[in-house]
Amino acid sequence: MAAAKIHVHEGDLPASVSFGSSVAVDSETLGLKPHRDRLCVVQLSAGDGSAHLVQLSQTGYDAPNLKALMADPGVLKIFHYARFDVAVIKHYLGVDTQPIYCTKIASKLARTYTDRHGLKDLTSELVGVELSKQQQSSDWAAARLSQQQQAYAASDVLHLHKLKDRLDAMLEREGRMHLAQAAFDFLRTRASLDLAGFEDDIFAH
Repeated sequence: MAAAKIHVHEGDLPASVSFGSSVAVDSETLGLKPHRDRLCVVQLSAGDGSAHLVQLSQTGYDAPNLKALMADPGVLKIFHYARFDVAVIKHYLGVDTQPIYCTKIASKLARTYTDRHGLKDLTSELVGVELSKQQQSSDWAAARLSQQQQAYAASDVLHLHKLKDRLDAMLEREGRMHLAQAAFDFLRTRASLDLAGFEDDIFAH
């Protein structure tokens, strides 16, 4: 497989960059608590073998082009575990991401034969690509991202379009696409509940 083309941008996405009707999105933070662990990097891909990494500064999150993309109703945002990314983007960029597709939710609805729904497992089975998670715990606030960090961040978005295609076929086959769409539509509310401190399942007894 050819090496991915990785573009690193500081502060915002250039206005000249376009992703068409859908963009794969992921984020890197300093931890898993949005109120404590700040957003450092947002990575994006059109599914064309290239990735754009936007480094965000602690001194401000004025990224108008990135914010406009996240809020654009004409561009589908494809995530893996959108619940976290949508919450952290809302908290730091102040924008409601829409519309949303989540490969983790799609996997849970379509791949009921397994309990392995991580991105590494999904990409291995459905795309035939083995991802490295070596840089998962890393200082994403560093002024300069290492080549290894850049490659890791890019790998999280490069295959999401293909995963969506495979999962859509499985969801359609099993007659569960309407359930997936309803779950995707609820994700912005789920993220807002997380930010408000309601992390537990409010539907539980």
